[in-house]
Amino acid sequence: MRILLTGAKGFIGYYLLRALRAAGHEVIPTTRNPAAAGLQPMDVTDPFAVHDCFEQWRPEAVLHAGAMSRPDDCEQRQWEAYVTNVEGTLNLLVNAEEHRSFFVFLSTDFVFDGRSGMYREEDPPNPINFYGKTKLEAEQAVREYPGDWSIVRTIMVYGHPFSGRDNLVSLVARKLKAGEPYSVFQDQLRTPTYVEDLVSAIGEILSRRANGLFHVSGTEPLTPYQMACRTAGFLGLDSSLIHPVTSETLKQPARRPPKTGFDISRASRELDFRPLPFELGLQKTFERALSS
Repeated sequence: MRILLTGAKGFIGYYLLRALRAAGHEVIPTTRNPAAAGLQPMDVTDPFAVHDCFEQWRPEAVLHAGAMSRPDDCEQRQWEAYVTNVEGTLNLLVNAEEHRSFFVFLSTDFVFDGRSGMYREEDPPNPINFYGKTKLEAEQAVREYPGDWSIVRTIMVYGHPFSGRDNLVSLVARKLKAGEPYSVFQDQLRTPTYVEDLVSAIGEILSRRANGLFHVSGTEPLTPYQMACRTAGFLGLDSSLIHPVTSETLKQPARRPPKTGFDISRASRELDFRPLPFELGLQKTFERALSS
């Protein structure tokens, strides 16, 4: 299958590109600002660039993993976030429709307000920050796509960052190894997702051409503070450098939902999705770090 991949330069994009190529797919990896050979320049906010890329490659599937995804940046630069996350998705959808491409969109738990947690696909979204609002609006556009589509929501993805920015566990490891203190929230609950589990689920969606909305995450509800402490313990680092904070004591421009977490029953049933326990995810993360 010829797959057009956005966000190929990022943390998740690196794993997607490698896994999809290993599975025998022809992948066109795109990014707004390519800094490495083999990446196709395409700014999703530029309708002419998107059109030209589709005309050149004529993809059978589009995997839209690129986004402006830092919630605080989205809150402070709302127009840029809207153009990137919503209008960029619309540009892709218009061209995907012309080529009858299967459209897969990567979304987030931040479409929920975090009042209850362990959300199912049918639970009503209610974002409390601008990042979540842009992702929900993009989701709504994908739902109106006349061809085959799938939306994959995920939560707090972690693993070794071969490309892209740090995630929570890699940042904790880097800070503690340098003897630096690190403040992390203890009043937010998530079900963190090992990156290769997410990539495997997306691979199944593509191979099965599975339609609809899927919640894909780990199964263990953990606070970021618990994740940080377990990372320190796994690596034998000084956990006293980890300082628990709350949303009240450490203000951020964008509000975070206090409690998310997913019910992954549908992904388990329809995709045979079996995520790793957090401890095994840590093991694979730092095995990769040592081997890189």
